[in-house]
Amino acid sequence: MDPLSSVLSLLKPRSHVSGRFDIGKKQSILFPEYEGIKCYAVLSGTCWLTRADAEPVFLQQGDCFLLPDGKLFALATDKSARPIEFQSLLLALQQGRLSLCDGEPACSLAGGHFVLDGNPADLLLGSLPPFVHLHNEEEKSAVRLSLERMRDELRNERLGSSIIVQQLACTMLVQALRVHLTHASGDSVGWLYAISDPQINKAITSIQRNPAGAWSVKNLAQQVGMSRSIFALKFKEKVGETPMDYLTRWRMLLAGDRLVNSTEPVLSIAISLGYESESAFGKAFKRVMGCSPRRYGRQRGLSNHTK
Repeated sequence: MDPLSSVLSLLKPRSHVSGRFDIGKKQSILFPEYEGIKCYAVLSGTCWLTRADAEPVFLQQGDCFLLPDGKLFALATDKSARPIEFQSLLLALQQGRLSLCDGEPACSLAGGHFVLDGNPADLLLGSLPPFVHLHNEEEKSAVRLSLERMRDELRNERLGSSIIVQQLACTMLVQALRVHLTHASGDSVGWLYAISDPQINKAITSIQRNPAGAWSVKNLAQQVGMSRSIFALKFKEKVGETPMDYLTRWRMLLAGDRLVNSTEPVLSIAISLGYESESAFGKAFKRVMGCSPRRYGRQRGLSNHTK
């Protein structure tokens, strides 16, 4: 499994809301703060996306955008229109289609709001800029097929359409992330961007495929055909942390997932991730995750049951 797929599988993005919504003429909708990531594309028409800390962005048919920072934003067909709070329009939500306007819409969008079940979600969200806009033809073509199929399902509402729309929205999210990584600046820092570098990708893939391995900076460097010193420097520059720090963090994320979603003993998890004792594992886990493995399992398990 490639690094992006591994992380998405661990974080378990699930569609909280997916489907289509319309915006009327001279209308502005204010969306509240949220957890997770929003990924939408314009089916038809045009609108402006406005945020308190940035200039308005013009969106047109086929444009796709990601909002991973959870801050409030507005979508408007007229920048001078007084924003209407989204909560006041929720009664319009019916059968996966949200109609926010009367009459012919000036802009229609489709996509989803994804909640990340894994912890910490900032492994993905913290690596992204606050706004990602896919707007040139090459970028839009990557999500066009998902968008067209979503448009067809939303228009015809056949049996199973709701599930298909959710899956298509998730596919569009992954495609948008992939396109963004492909076209990101070479100066971008973080594991998400580092996997676009062939050598660093190979090192990260090696760690993720065998997290229990007796990895060292030296044998990871040999794995990718680099000297130890040059590899260590490049990894830190691209990922933002040392290879050993990344290895430890990945192990702890895997451990956290298993503590919540399995009944395995702590010692068994520790040994399976390359630790010789529960004590050594526990110290590493607390350093990365902020609490002991058992406390983490209890807290996160209780949190999941109350969702």
